[in-house]
Amino acid sequence: MPLLTALGRRLLVVVPILAVVSMLLFTALRILPVDPAAMSVPPNATKAEIEVARRQMGLDRPLPEQYGIWLGHVLRGDFGRSIHLRRPVTELIGESLPATIELAACAMLVAGVLGLAGGLLLFALRDRAMEAVAETGTTLLMSIPEFLWALLFIFVFGVLLQAMPFTGRIDPALRLPLVTGFLLLDALLVGRPDILVSALQHMVLPATALGIAFAPPIMRVLRASLLDVYHEDYITQARLRGLSPARVLLAHALRNAALPTLTLMGVQFGFLFGGSLLVEVIYSYPGMGNLMVDAVRNADLPVIQAVGLTYCVVVLAINSVVDGLYLVLNPRLRAR
Repeated sequence: MPLLTALGRRLLVVVPILAVVSMLLFTALRILPVDPAAMSVPPNATKAEIEVARRQMGLDRPLPEQYGIWLGHVLRGDFGRSIHLRRPVTELIGESLPATIELAACAMLVAGVLGLAGGLLLFALRDRAMEAVAETGTTLLMSIPEFLWALLFIFVFGVLLQAMPFTGRIDPALRLPLVTGFLLLDALLVGRPDILVSALQHMVLPATALGIAFAPPIMRVLRASLLDVYHEDYITQARLRGLSPARVLLAHALRNAALPTLTLMGVQFGFLFGGSLLVEVIYSYPGMGNLMVDAVRNADLPVIQAVGLTYCVVVLAINSVVDGLYLVLNPRLRAR
């Protein structure tokens, strides 16, 4: 019960955050010098036809009333129709969101593996001559943004070596299976290893570019946590019992040092999900980033609103899951 209560308190915070974000998003887009009514009709439409479209879209009403109408539709799962693509926005989100989540999850896997391995290596090199070299290496990795890694990988592995594909989500000759929208999972469900291999090949470069950019903070936090943990009494007692250094590290120290690292990885996953926009554009990856860029280019307000709100919902959901895991792993927080 204390765990459920603590989780409930954290979930209640999500509702006002979503309300504030939706209001700010709606208001900011409405003050832009763009007329959605004029963009929703043919170029040769008359002023009278534009006015009719404006009334049908509710744009002639006060801004608070417009927000109430829009929010009512959103709560029913209706984000309207794309002005540019002439398709329901929910369909566009349903097609692009799984692709971005899949890319972010694979990138987080890369970042987690590199971060944990690098953190353990940094800790093992403490008080040694190579420690300064390793610290400099992590600083160098942190200074290179994900889009530069993306461009570098395209040049090396796509152009020079021609070893990996770097455009799209799958080989154009293959037909995309539509089951859940998550391509790797759908390939397994329909029993198509060729689609699975092609999807993984197309995902290696963008996922690695994102993962390398987000791995260094994980390395540093894990190293700092391990250094703090090694000053605890139970580590000293474990050593006095004659346990090997590897067992002290893996069985005792790492379990407690992983808590701050887990929190950081959750926060990183939220930033990674939002930071995938440029990488998706560079690799022509059909995810939320490409959808947002296309919507901004065409001033497609319904799509911009839906994508912005979806990003907020996904990041809040990720943070809620991380908070829940943290409460499960650290019972002392449940009483707060």
